[in-house]
Formats: sequence, structure tokens, C-alpha cells
Amino acid sequence: MLGIIDWGIGGVSIYKVVKEQLGDLPVLYFSDTGVTPYGKMARRELADRLDAVIEFLKAKGATRIVIGCNAASTAIGDLADHGIPIKGVIEPAVGFASRLKPKRLGLIGGRRTVVSGVYRRAFSERNISIEQRVAQPLSGLIESGDISSDRLRSEAKRILSPLKNCSHILLACTHYPAISDVLADFVSPNTKLIDPAAEMVKIVSKWRLANGNAQFFTSGDAIAMKRSAKNAFGVSIKNVKKVTL
Repeated sequence: MLGIIDWGIGGVSIYKVVKEQLGDLPVLYFSDTGVTPYGKMARRELADRLDAVIEFLKAKGATRIVIGCNAASTAIGDLADHGIPIKGVIEPAVGFASRLKPKRLGLIGGRRTVVSGVYRRAFSERNISIEQRVAQPLSGLIESGDISSDRLRSEAKRILSPLKNCSHILLACTHYPAISDVLADFVSPNTKLIDPAAEMVKIVSKWRLANGNAQFFTSGDAIAMKRSAKNAFGVSIKNVKKVTL
């Protein structure tokens, strides 16, 4: 079974593409909105929290884990050995973006993702320079189900202004594909937005999982999760189980 972990609904963008391309796989999705946002946790606190969520999903039958959150993916090196494959979104995103040979690469992401320098170092090893922008509060607005308000558009315009003439902009948060149409309004018509979700699907496809049903869990508000997943990604979730870890 495939476990997908995110603080909120961002990872639903990965689940959606997995379902579209690979069909009904046995997915265990965990949204951890009941705790401090992953981007605001100290590194050790974040790793400990992810260890607990991974063990929960293992107990439910997960044999593979995708961490569908850039902030959480920065802590993969600090995780315990859980004895199963665990993949974050950063490495596939860097590989995918690099293969596009961007002439001028921009990136928007959460504060932790940008400040950690993980993307800058990875692209530097490939001799690619990158211009980064912290894109708060976009993920919070999307998490609330907002994908088109005047405030969201204003924030997107402000954030993207210095990057508007980039050849490519990497969406370094799995929430952002929900507003790709809005983002496109504030960049050059020639700018390509990079959504790495398809790269994650390639990894999942190699795991050769059997068919099965998806189950959704949250440490936060189950009703809010269902509403936001529908508003942001058009994904209807029938049942979400509230859990305490």
C-alpha cells in the first residue's frame, strides 16, 4: 500500500495524478493539520513527527511512503530507518526541472523550503542558478479552499513579479498546482510552470502496487479537509477518519 503524507491537502495533487495515470491504487493519505505546520517546526521536531506518522501508516499496511510536502522533505535525512522505501518531492523535482534545461529558473515555495537552501544546493551541483521567492501565504489560502480570491491574486502577483520573465518556474509546494491558472496570469506567456507531480507518479509506477481503495486520515478537521480537497483539486473524498497521534 502507498502512504502519502502532507501537513494538509497539497499531497492531494499527487494523489490525483496517481489516480488519473495509474488507476485505483491502495492509498493511505495522512493530512496532519492538527499539529504545527511542518514549515514552522524545528528540524528534529519535524523528523520525530514524520517518524510517528510513518509508523502509523505502516501499522495500517503501508509498504511505500511518499512525503508530498517540500518542507517535510527537507527532513528526510533525519528520519529513522523504517524499513520501507520513503521518497520526498525534492529530488524528483530537481531532476525533472534540470532535464528541461531552463535558461532562467525561478522557484516559489514555503519559507522553510526556500531558507533551507536545499534546492539552491541541488541545482548548483548541476550548474544551474536559481531565483527563489518565499510564497507565503499561498499555501494557507489554498488549504482553506481559496483558489481565486482577490487576495490570492494580489499575493500571487506580488510574489511572482521578480520572476515573471523566467523561462521556467518550479512550483516547490504541492499546493500550488491548484492555482496554476492564476499564477500563469502574472508571468510571461513564454514562462513554463513546473509541477513535479508527474515525476512522483513515475516513481510510484515502478513500485507495482496492486489495485485497491484509498483511505484518508487527518489529525485535524475532517470536514475542512474534504471541502478543501474538492475546492482546490476537484477531488471528492467520501470519508476522512480523524485520528490522534
